[in-house]
Amino acid sequence: MWFIVLWTIFLITVMFIGGYFMFRKFLKRFPKEDGKSILDWQDYYIEQTLHLWDEEQRQLLNDLVEPVPELFRDVAKGKIAGKIGELALQDEIDLLTQDYIIKGYILATPKRDHKFLKKKLREKNIDMTPYQDLLETS
Repeated sequence: MWFIVLWTIFLITVMFIGGYFMFRKFLKRFPKEDGKSILDWQDYYIEQTLHLWDEEQRQLLNDLVEPVPELFRDVAKGKIAGKIGELALQDEIDLLTQDYIIKGYILATPKRDHKFLKKKLREKNIDMTPYQDLLETS
């Protein structure tokens, strides 16, 4: 009897957790006022700036998202690359620099993930001074 009760509670909990993540994905795919969803805009920014990425920038992005669990790493890279692309299109740049990658990472990730960024930047001997205002406000 107790086994059935515990198993039922476990199944309901797992279904609620799965439903929560599916609903979040649905909301991101849901069109906004302009007719495009968050994920549509993300894909647009990535497509428009794909020619700006070279191997060095891709490697830096891969290094920055390394702390993310492998299951979610592709989603994190897509979100960060979309934000980087948005910044690049706003500023109409011809070359993607390390500065844009770090700014895009800061703006695309929640504040709790910035400690991983700071650790990676220290490992790579990259000065964090230009990004302090972004790190504090986002």
